[in-house]
Formats: sequence, C-alpha cells, structure tokens
Amino acid sequence: MSHALTALSAALPLASGWAVHGLRMHRRYENARRDPLSNLWTRDAFEEQATRLLTQHPHVAVVLVDLDGFKALNDTHGHAAGDAVIRATGASFADALSGHRCSVAGRIGGDEFAAAVALPAPAALPWLLGGLHDEITAPHHDGRNLNVGASIGAALSSDAPEGPARELSALLRQADERMYRTKQEGGGWSIAPAPGSAPGLRTVNGRREGRPGTTSGTGAAA
Repeated sequence: MSHALTALSAALPLASGWAVHGLRMHRRYENARRDPLSNLWTRDAFEEQATRLLTQHPHVAVVLVDLDGFKALNDTHGHAAGDAVIRATGASFADALSGHRCSVAGRIGGDEFAAAVALPAPAALPWLLGGLHDEITAPHHDGRNLNVGASIGAALSSDAPEGPARELSALLRQADERMYRTKQEGGGWSIAPAPGSAPGLRTVNGRREGRPGTTSGTGAAA
C-alpha cells in the first residue's frame, strides 16, 4: 500500500505539470486565431465556428460590416488613429453580441468584419443590426474625434432553401452584396432578400462586382 501511495504522490506533480502545459498551449493556439488589434477571431477561425452555428440552429444571421470613411481617417490622423478605431470596433461587436450566447465575430479584412448570430426568430434581426450599427458608429475619443460610419449587410439562413444556398459562403456573398448596395446608398444596414427574389450583382474576375481587383468590362452574371 505504501509503495502505491508513494508512486501516486510522485505522479501527481507530473500530471499537474502536463495539465498546465496543455492549458498554456491551448491558450497560445486560441490567441494565434485572434486578430491582435480587434481581439475578434481571424477569418479561418470565424468561418469554422460560423459553419458550426449554421448546422446547429434554424435561424442564423450572417452579417458583413465595412467601415465607411476609414481610409480618410487613416490618411488624416495616421495609422495609430486607424488602429484605435479597429480596437473600438472589436469592442463594439463584443458589446452588441453580449446578449447572444450563440454567436461569433471576426475581422476578415483591413476594415471589414463579419458575424454569425443564432436568433430566436427572424424578427430579431433588425434589432440586432440596429444595435450593432449604433455601437460601431458611436464617436470614439482618443484626444480626437475618431467616429466612422458603417455599412452593414445581412443574410438570414432560414430565408435560403436547404442546400448550397444555406452554406456560409453563399450567405456571406448575399450579405456582401447587401453591404455594397447599402454603402452606395450612404451607409446604414440592410437585410438581403430571399435568394432568387432579386437580381444579384455580377461576378467579375471571381469576385463580387465593385470589390478591389475587379474591372467593369468582364465577368459573368452571378
């Protein structure tokens, strides 16, 4: 019996050490999947978790956000001001989604963000988008007025038929088109119509018409 107790007491510190090491490695892995400025998930991590939400919940809002006036703010006040706005936008997402337990948000580009939020019912979507827009566009002061605008597009999974139209890539495309149209109209937020009920934007060089890297002279209908 004494030999067993001795062996057990010797093994406990080793097991504890491995547990601490495993926890540290997990934290490092999680931190590597987060954007250091916004503290939101990186694109790959966001897409992984958003895809999981889509398989688990009937009503999932896929949201795309693009900041308005960000380049002008960067040019006028410098990159430190731009970084402050990115950090503030990350905090805005955290605040706006705090009441939604099943949600994920990520920074997927320079001033472009995405979220996937499980909703109790489709009627909750306008409240979500209005609150998110208000949070992002509230003035942020760091010795300067650093407020920016935001264009938000959203697509609801339950508006799409079962199959490819309900996959994350298709819903992100719908949200992206709606965000682009909203930006052209001066910003704010808008919800995409059900797939097929309105004409989509063309695909140019493999990307949505109007995105950087496209030209207006080539492409096929989306």
